[in-house]
Amino acid sequence: MSEPSGMDAFAHLGSELREALSDRGFTTPTEPQREAIPPLADGKNALVLAPTGTGKTETAMLPVFDAVVDARNSPGDQPREGISAIYITPLRALNRDMMDRLEWWGDRLGVEVAVRHGDTTQYERSKQADDPPDVLITTPESLQAILTGSKMRAALEDVAHVVIDEVHELASAKRGVQLTVGMERLRRVAGPFQRVGLSATVGDPEEVGRFLVGTGKRDPDRPGDRAFETVEVAAGTRTDVRVLDPEITDRDTTLAGELAVDETTASHVRTIREIVAENESTLIFVNTRQTAEALGSRFKTLAEKEREAASGDQNGENDTTPTEIELHHGSLSKEVRIDVEDRFKSGDLDGLVCTSSMELGIDVGRVDHVVQYGSPREVARLLQRVGRAGHRRDLVSEGTVVAQGGDDTLEALAIARRAGEELVEPANIHHGSLDTVANQVVGIVMDEGDVHAREAYETVTNAYPFRDLSEPRFQEVVRELDGNRLLWLDEETDTLEKSGGTWQYFYANLSMIPDESTYEVYDMSSRRGIGTLDEQFVVNFAGPGETFVQRGEMWRITEIDEEEERVNVTPIPDPTGEVPSWVGQEIPVPKPVAEEVGRIRGEAAAALAAGSTPDAVAGDLAERYPTDRETVAAALKPVVDHVEAGHPVPTDERVVIEGSARTVAVNAAFGHEVNETLARLLAALVGQRAGSSVGMDVDPYRIEFEVPHGVDPGTFREVLETTDPERMEAYLELAVKKSDALKFTLAQVAAKFGAVKRYKEGRGRFGGDRLLAALEDTPVYDEALREVFHADLAVPETADLLAAVQDDSVGVEIARERTPLGTAGRSAGTEFLVPDNADADVIETVRERIQEDRVILFCLHCADWKHTTKVRRVRDQPECPECGSTRIAALNPWDDETVAAVRATEKDDEQERRTERAHRAASLVQTHGKRAVIALAARGVGPHNAARIINKLREDEEEFYRDVLRQEREYARTQSFWD
Repeated sequence: MSEPSGMDAFAHLGSELREALSDRGFTTPTEPQREAIPPLADGKNALVLAPTGTGKTETAMLPVFDAVVDARNSPGDQPREGISAIYITPLRALNRDMMDRLEWWGDRLGVEVAVRHGDTTQYERSKQADDPPDVLITTPESLQAILTGSKMRAALEDVAHVVIDEVHELASAKRGVQLTVGMERLRRVAGPFQRVGLSATVGDPEEVGRFLVGTGKRDPDRPGDRAFETVEVAAGTRTDVRVLDPEITDRDTTLAGELAVDETTASHVRTIREIVAENESTLIFVNTRQTAEALGSRFKTLAEKEREAASGDQNGENDTTPTEIELHHGSLSKEVRIDVEDRFKSGDLDGLVCTSSMELGIDVGRVDHVVQYGSPREVARLLQRVGRAGHRRDLVSEGTVVAQGGDDTLEALAIARRAGEELVEPANIHHGSLDTVANQVVGIVMDEGDVHAREAYETVTNAYPFRDLSEPRFQEVVRELDGNRLLWLDEETDTLEKSGGTWQYFYANLSMIPDESTYEVYDMSSRRGIGTLDEQFVVNFAGPGETFVQRGEMWRITEIDEEEERVNVTPIPDPTGEVPSWVGQEIPVPKPVAEEVGRIRGEAAAALAAGSTPDAVAGDLAERYPTDRETVAAALKPVVDHVEAGHPVPTDERVVIEGSARTVAVNAAFGHEVNETLARLLAALVGQRAGSSVGMDVDPYRIEFEVPHGVDPGTFREVLETTDPERMEAYLELAVKKSDALKFTLAQVAAKFGAVKRYKEGRGRFGGDRLLAALEDTPVYDEALREVFHADLAVPETADLLAAVQDDSVGVEIARERTPLGTAGRSAGTEFLVPDNADADVIETVRERIQEDRVILFCLHCADWKHTTKVRRVRDQPECPECGSTRIAALNPWDDETVAAVRATEKDDEQERRTERAHRAASLVQTHGKRAVIALAARGVGPHNAARIINKLREDEEEFYRDVLRQEREYARTQSFWD
């Protein structure tokens, strides 16, 4: 494409637009405007890829406004009475920003702009239906709703332009897949229209472009409106990123004591505050809400100390201005988020700790610098986040990654290098998701009242993600909907019609976002909501008197209102507390990034083996990566120790297996998804050989297994070298079939098919086994399995890895003992929130909670006596009142299945496993009495870990409970990895 300069791009717009541009102070187009306005002004479809803040919104909307004005002014043309353009964003907060940005243009040009989303009042909705705006800003879910209303549907007949903002975000989510079919439903109303996608940099622009415009595969006359142009502004060359792992100073030693953290974390906190102080406005990105809360609480503690010092300074000697840093993430209340956005924009805040919610272009004014705390995990994420800084008329965006050492630092270096070369990950589109088909078929019926099945099929398959959906598969979905009474299928005419359940289902399922219950957190002192907690956190960890961190502040729970789904809290100055457990926030590290970390390890090991010094190796890497020698040297310390100990180094071409006692670690530098796939496969096949279950914990560079007696590293090597890669998918399906992940996903997918009532997590067991048995041979099961594979696994890549192992292009070696790299792990970024030396109040809270918990006492000698009681009521040495035996198992209060398993005369593998656990628990109770009952009653502490705790022989009761608390936290951290 030719590259216009200066005002040439604006010359493609009409006189009214050019006058408005002059009034608005737009004199020189930004690069995306220079490239994209000419084809957009010609009415072409386009995907515009550019960093946030480079004028993408105006790039898309100036030609749209121009077309609206031109159509209004054209003599002889029938004036449009409906909606001319729709602007779709994935967040309501972005709707608000877009309205603020577009309202001026609308007022200046006489074009009416309005917003429509879930919070829009009924009065405003009626007004829009009776007098449609020219431009409607909305969300994907609200578009679903307005497609069905008779008045709004008539207004949509005039749509000539649709702009989809943050299309990269939608492309990887089911709600985006739902939107692609929504676009085809809109096309049935409005005919062909211009489609414009605004996106961050992605690895596969062509794929995202097809996602945007659809295939037109089933269009009867195959019109040419599916073509598109790609306009890409390089992001990597516009970013200046440094990776830094701060050295510990004397100040950090003092700071560690003040903040109750270790010196390393103190150095991170200090460094980030120094960067904030050097700039006027800094965004501090973290990867999880847990880390945001943890970091935010430390910043607030330091700011408060600075305020106290200033207020107590009578002589005016202390002129330090407190560094004001606030929090922003999706579990804070809307009012809190808007408040901190406004304060940051106005300059009242120096910094903002934020999660991915700030990636999506919410307007917070000028950003001078971006800090990324910990590895960003993905190239796309680093570019999107750092791209928020310094963009004013094509300036370079500056950012600092404050890395956490070891794997985290090497990973950050790999990502920073790859970002500079634009090696961005592809979008992970949900191809052929069947619950989305079910949802949209009902939507089509809602749109049209009745429709021929063939027309519905063509509409769905015109959308890119469903281009390969077969007719037989589509028919299975329709029959499932008919069987669930969400629509009627007339077998004689193949017509789909509304049923009694159509309306209720459709409006309950406007969104494809999984339905997970949350509790409002309500501050009793200020009488206002401050955020939300996942129900799983409330059920598993929360209770009256317990403390946690939210909004960077400490709160004590006063009451949990189950009926209102509300947690009532009061603020406390306590410096310790649990982090709320938000589910599903781990950002997966891609295989190419993990492999580069493996290559760095391999290069360093080879250089050391050839006689180079650690300092020289660090210096060489510092010349090739954006960092300093000291940061690299600290990151390579585990590699140096590993080599000096004489162990084989795990790289991108070598897997190293090690073990001790009942733990085996497979060191594999292949990223989260490949390692998760490999872990499930190995756990299933090794467990099958051993006749016992195998626990697993996964990170991008190693998999740790808890194994039964008799299993060693050689067992794992043998499985790797003998498992047929072509049979791997079948093995994985059997492994996944037993997992809670599949049962949970199945419940959510079944709700989208109308097969069960909407599932709410935490309300006791949801009967996953029964649901699985009932739905196994249906498209509901197939979709749940597809989603688990899509979300967590990388089957083709792992099959390739197995093949590479078997042809010796990837070696497998066994280390004779646990190694520095095998035991290094990675920082979770939140350990510092509750220090290991938690204060006495926390320990007392844990003690009181466990003493009030209930347990089942069950006699394994006679198997007749079973008694449920509170832990505090258990005798020092429990015994059976029926037979006098002291062989008493202490079980969780819902574990009646274990009692049934012990009593069963014929047992399957699961019953045998339960029986074995019961006997191990009874042995502990028989030997250690009530102390064993207490350990077994803790959350996530089974017989194996209870034995570990008890065997420490703690004489101090407080230390014993500290060990229990540490194990509960470990369980909370790794819970999602256990089947």
